[in-house]
Amino acid sequence: MAADLMTAVPDQIRSGPGHRPTPGSPGSVVGRDESAFHRATDPRVFDWLEHVRPAAGCSHPIRLAGEVATIDRTTGQLLSAARTEDMPDGEIYKPCGNRRHAVCPSCARTYQRDAYQLVRAGLAGGKGIPQSVSAHPAVFVTLTAPSFGPVHTQRTDRHARAIPCRPRRHPEPCQHGVDVRCHHTHTDDDPALGVPLCLDCYDHRAQVVWNHSAPELWRRTTIALNRHLQARARSLGIPRVEQVTGSGTVRRVAPVKLSFGKVAEMQRRGVVHYHAIIRLDGVDPLDRDAVIPPPAGFGVDDLVAAVDHAAVSVAFTTRPHPAAPQGWPITWGDPGKGVDVRPVNADGDISDGKVASYLAKYATKSTEATGHVSRRLDGEVIDLYANDQGTHPERLIDACWTVGQHRDWQRLRRWAHMLGFGGHFLTKSRRYSVTFRLLRDARVIWRRTETGHEFPDQTDDTTLIVGLLTYAGSGWRTSGDALLANTAAAMARERQQIAREEMTTAA
Repeated sequence: MAADLMTAVPDQIRSGPGHRPTPGSPGSVVGRDESAFHRATDPRVFDWLEHVRPAAGCSHPIRLAGEVATIDRTTGQLLSAARTEDMPDGEIYKPCGNRRHAVCPSCARTYQRDAYQLVRAGLAGGKGIPQSVSAHPAVFVTLTAPSFGPVHTQRTDRHARAIPCRPRRHPEPCQHGVDVRCHHTHTDDDPALGVPLCLDCYDHRAQVVWNHSAPELWRRTTIALNRHLQARARSLGIPRVEQVTGSGTVRRVAPVKLSFGKVAEMQRRGVVHYHAIIRLDGVDPLDRDAVIPPPAGFGVDDLVAAVDHAAVSVAFTTRPHPAAPQGWPITWGDPGKGVDVRPVNADGDISDGKVASYLAKYATKSTEATGHVSRRLDGEVIDLYANDQGTHPERLIDACWTVGQHRDWQRLRRWAHMLGFGGHFLTKSRRYSVTFRLLRDARVIWRRTETGHEFPDQTDDTTLIVGLLTYAGSGWRTSGDALLANTAAAMARERQQIAREEMTTAA
């Protein structure tokens, strides 16, 4: 609850065109000099709380003004219209939808829960995915970046006991005279974690280039996985499948295909690594979108072998740069360390629920783990964040800006605030699972109808809701409004949690 109360205060509010509140309207605009006490003692406060309930827990809600119309789909007749001028504050409040926990804890929780449902549906079925996918071979894969220099880290022995970071009996000075030993046993909250033992020895440029190239490395890895599995099908004597395309032509395709869900996590050293669920499916010759088991003869061992092969064989060299005339080599981490492959099964330690929780957790992380707050940078503010002699994040941002001076590398400047990484933090193949949009639409319908329909196509489709809204601003209008709204949202979440616990106990 404490984190949710750290919301936008009045001096952070941005206003826009379209905001024309009507004085004296229900729950009319509260002046910025008024406190939570005045809002709480307003006799229409409960109307206001109900009005802002969809965005009550949001740190920076979007405020919209205008009109919402309900139209009959068949006749085009206007059935009803609601103006925001007649609503509390003269505006509609909408959650910001930011996925990063450091920016908006409430919206990040919603995103995390959606991510959990999305990932788990691809492993256990549900939400329109057949239950039979739970029997498909699937692996949980972690792919990491290579080393760009020693950093402070947490280490354990074979008994999972914490041990010192980098112990050495004798001093081990680097070329810059820095002793790169570390006898400390770092805790989870140690700010030294991820910091290079010698900042001058660390290859910051190679790291930001790797971050920038990671999506392409993943793309090539999926190609190598498919080719390895196709070769395995040929060795088993499984023929290719004749499949009818959308245009009616017939093509011969491989008898198996991969479906995956992937999350990019930003490590404390400022480099991304990937956690992925990779599932092996068969191919239906009559239905391209069908999710069916792979042919007999394929098992989880084939999937593990394909991932191991791709992780060590996929590599490429970037385009040349004055700082690296031969280009930078892009590979996964060192053999034996850069990839971790674990079969997913319902009864073992790597279950579908645990994997879904794990991926959903990291989907809300960003560069805050490195000590840098993700905001788009430009030439006016770059000097505030970039320093080639500064901290580790400052040197990484400086590397993005410096390498991005070259015309072929200008996109590094665009993604300097993300330390070079320009990919999505959660992606999936088309047939792996449902989409975020489907989950969000289902939630909207639930709120509007309170009937609990799971999918949008199960609702009455005779009316169309059209929003003629314009942006009015972002953030709560007063700090008192933020306090009241967030407190109400926190109390509602607490009641929901108690209800879940009671249902679990009763079951």
